[in-house]
Amino acid sequence: MATIVANKEFTGNPRRQLAKLFDVSLKLTVPDEPNVEPLIEPGKFGDYQCNNAMGLWSIIKGKGTQFKGPPAVGQALIKSLPTSEMVESCSIAGPGFVNVVLSAKWMAKSIENMLIDGIDTWAPTLSVKRAVVDFSSPNIAKEMHVGHLRSTIIGDTLARMLEYSKVEVLRRNHVGDWGTQFGMLIEFLFEKFPDTDSVTETAIGDLQMFYKKSKLKFDLDPEFKEKAQQAVVRLQGGDPVYRKAWAKICEISRNEFAKVYQRLRVELEEKGESFYNPYIANVIEELSSKGLVEESKGARVIFIEGFKAPLIVVKSDGGFNYASTDLTALWYRLNEEKAEWIIYLTDFGQQQHFHMFFKAARKAGWLPDDDKTYPRVNHVGFGLVLGDDNKRFRTRSTEVVRLVDLLDEAKDRSKAALIERGKDKEWTPEELDQTAESVGYGALKYADLKTNRLTGYTFSFDQMLNDKGDTAVYLLYAHARICSIIRKSGKDIDELKKTGKIALDHAAERALGLHLLQFAETVEEACTTLLPNVLCKYLYYLSEEFTKFYSSCQVNGSAEETSRLLLCEATAIVMRKCFHLLGITPVYKL
Repeated sequence: MATIVANKEFTGNPRRQLAKLFDVSLKLTVPDEPNVEPLIEPGKFGDYQCNNAMGLWSIIKGKGTQFKGPPAVGQALIKSLPTSEMVESCSIAGPGFVNVVLSAKWMAKSIENMLIDGIDTWAPTLSVKRAVVDFSSPNIAKEMHVGHLRSTIIGDTLARMLEYSKVEVLRRNHVGDWGTQFGMLIEFLFEKFPDTDSVTETAIGDLQMFYKKSKLKFDLDPEFKEKAQQAVVRLQGGDPVYRKAWAKICEISRNEFAKVYQRLRVELEEKGESFYNPYIANVIEELSSKGLVEESKGARVIFIEGFKAPLIVVKSDGGFNYASTDLTALWYRLNEEKAEWIIYLTDFGQQQHFHMFFKAARKAGWLPDDDKTYPRVNHVGFGLVLGDDNKRFRTRSTEVVRLVDLLDEAKDRSKAALIERGKDKEWTPEELDQTAESVGYGALKYADLKTNRLTGYTFSFDQMLNDKGDTAVYLLYAHARICSIIRKSGKDIDELKKTGKIALDHAAERALGLHLLQFAETVEEACTTLLPNVLCKYLYYLSEEFTKFYSSCQVNGSAEETSRLLLCEATAIVMRKCFHLLGITPVYKL
């Protein structure tokens, strides 16, 4: 019988390692069915279970097989399973499930190796090398509001998880920096500031207010409206005076966005709508040469199967629109940036638009017909942020809530809670400020990310800043407590990593060890399903497993102190990596 030593490629990923073992077993058990994939998942009666027996039985029962039913297939899979240091025992349950119990010794060794070699050795390996994540994407001259929160936070986390999984990620901010609204903004700028060179952020003041005033004038003053429409033509025609004014407005807006991104610690590279302008005509030409573009009511359109209205790619006035820009951006990302996976984050309201232009790209032969084959595209839609009335979250004066205001309030409330606990007496002002920021912003992000993005959620500072239950505050406290346990031991944890050994003899130690080892497969699942809440759930359960362990296993001063301190350290390391992937800054003392 072949012996397989734990596979280096899937270090710290028991699910993947077991899949390798069962792949060998399946090929030996049913050599005539080479395309069967191992079905491994966490088990109810073991650590993992292999669920292939029933499916296999339905394939082979009519082919004169030697087996008498699914349990017999399961038994054969166990018999053919290569000997491995990671497997303690296997057994059959019910209609053929193969339950696998992992070796506690192997589990301990895997955790020890991670402590020496680092958590990056546990990173999953995905089959994709380069991806574009298109997220945040606010409009120039408008402030970022609560509606941009989800796209920015979810997009950043997906990018972080893919980057951790060794994918090169092009983080793209597809800002709305082009279009008819710039005509009125430029004309209004010329009226207020005839000398545009001297315009500064301070002079314009609140860009949002500037936008509103220009819009009001556009709606009420026909002469201004006409000037604004001519300004669009001049801008799009490349008139240097108009281009300069446009660039000024974009720069002021960009500086405002940068402040928000800096506070959220989100990195993005801007490639706005205007970036793709030079390529649009050629892309439309390519689509036309393939017979996809037709004339309809003066416009040029692509008819898409399953949709009544066509996708307009050139408007009746000859201008381009979202569809022309989005198709061009997709073409650019596939051909110039050579991306294999392109992920778009917007709310569900735009789902139909994405489905239509994805279908157009498939018709053009840019993408394979099968949406699981690379290069592939995904629209990551999400629900709305709701207020107490279950409607879109707004201020009392029914204004859209500014993102800056939310960040300020999260930090202020967090700081007030820390002062209430007397931390202003114990810490320096810098420590207080940094901790308030980490906890406040972390609470805001986690409340969003822990919700399955397919649904909306009700925004509540009281809930998200609660220090009990599934909140960032509780998790940050849990991490700080682990750090405190290690500090109080007085031991040099880096020395212990080199010399100490872990034993998972107590049931609570073993349960914690198993949960730590399920980190890599969790990140992999969150990446492939594009659901960050999968990682949040893992992190919350990890802190719960640690609490059970700590309440039933004495750490400092016990005979097992070294082993248990190493388990504490491993838990803290995995928690910190989870925080990093969620864009949350950990705190080491609370």
